[in-house]
Amino acid sequence: MHSELDVLDQKLAQLVQLTQRLRAENMQLRQEIAASLSQQRKSQDKVSEAALRLEKLLSQLPEDAQ
Repeated sequence: MHSELDVLDQKLAQLVQLTQRLRAENMQLRQEIAASLSQQRKSQDKVSEAALRLEKLLSQLPEDAQ
C-alpha cells in the first residue's frame, strides 16, 4: 500500500511539473502570437499606404499613358 502511494505521489508530482511547463509554454506562445499579429498589422498598414500612394500616382498620369 505504501509503495502504491509513493508511485501515485510521483505521478502527481510529474503531472504538476508537466502542467507548469505547459502553462509557461502556453504563455510564451501567446506572447509570440501577439507579437506576430502586431507585426502583421504593421505590414498590412504599410501595404495599404503603398497602394494609396500608387493609386495617387496613377491618377496623376495622363489618360493616354494609362
